[in-house]
Amino acid sequence: MELFRYMEQDDYEQVVFCQDKNSGLKAIIVIHDTTLGPALGGTRMWTYETEEAALEDALRLAKGMTYKNAAAGLNLGGGKTVIIGDPKTDKNPEMFRAFGRYIQGLNGRYITAEDVGTTVHDMDLIHMETDFVTGISPESGSSGNPSPVTGYGVYKGMKAAAKEAFGDDSLTGKTIAVQGVGNVAYALCEHLHKEGARLVVTDINQAAIQRAVDDFGAESVEPDAIYDVNCDIYAPCALGATINDETIPIIKAKVIAGSANNQLKESRHGDMIHKRGIIYAPDYVINSGGVINVADELQGYNYDRAMKKVETIYDSLQKVFAIAKRDHIPTYLAADRMAEERIKSEYRSRSQFLLNSHHILSRR
Repeated sequence: MELFRYMEQDDYEQVVFCQDKNSGLKAIIVIHDTTLGPALGGTRMWTYETEEAALEDALRLAKGMTYKNAAAGLNLGGGKTVIIGDPKTDKNPEMFRAFGRYIQGLNGRYITAEDVGTTVHDMDLIHMETDFVTGISPESGSSGNPSPVTGYGVYKGMKAAAKEAFGDDSLTGKTIAVQGVGNVAYALCEHLHKEGARLVVTDINQAAIQRAVDDFGAESVEPDAIYDVNCDIYAPCALGATINDETIPIIKAKVIAGSANNQLKESRHGDMIHKRGIIYAPDYVINSGGVINVADELQGYNYDRAMKKVETIYDSLQKVFAIAKRDHIPTYLAADRMAEERIKSEYRSRSQFLLNSHHILSRR
């Protein structure tokens, strides 16, 4: 890989390769953009086939966090870490403490958190070496399990999408097809049930389905049948890439709004659902409750303040829909444009401030 060419293409700021022979640590920290503030993004541990694959994943994820944090209205930039290794067999305390020292060496430019393959315990080990970590144990001032907060954010975002599609944001009587009923989706279903929505659910885990059936009176269908459900809203809350060439022709929903990451298999699928008149709530906007929640830890966690900020996901999606109409573009592009406009506005403000400061100093 021609690394500097890749970095220049999407204007990455920094890539840090971290190695500790004694613990077996092999990690890559990527800082994409710090225009809005220090880069916040989780640490993922995965068995990558090659080191190049790990680097590509870190680069992609870091850029995604820039957009997610900007769209969420956070004064934070985007970054990400990948640790190369099997999270089931290769972890040891020394590895995460060594990694914590690397983070400390960045002096606040990068703040980490949990991600795929890492846990609260891992974050606590990192915290032994640095304060630039979120998602630690509640005893240490953390916000705890982020799933209920993320689920609440998706619920508020779904209401915004419903208003765009149906004229009001009431979900009472709406049929909502929920794909995947894990912790986040369970919290979402709880809010939907309380509002009087009709739930149709599926999951590869039969126990998760049964819990939704028992607790919310949900109807269950086989995994492949969820796309064909006659519903108002399709909520992808499991795997990514479920909006694709095979599913788009059979989706009957007027709204797609769920917690899954990377819901569009390819960008062109966002164009396809736009042409069909389906209102799509871009994933990194609607599922940003988790990052909003952990970001609040940076100022001393306050649950009420965090939840108030999570509720602004509703407003963020309204902005996305307004930009889509203004610029005659699909909502997935409108979300990117909203994030980019915020970053550019901050950059212009900083540039003007520096210019004014230079003029003042030059007169002295």
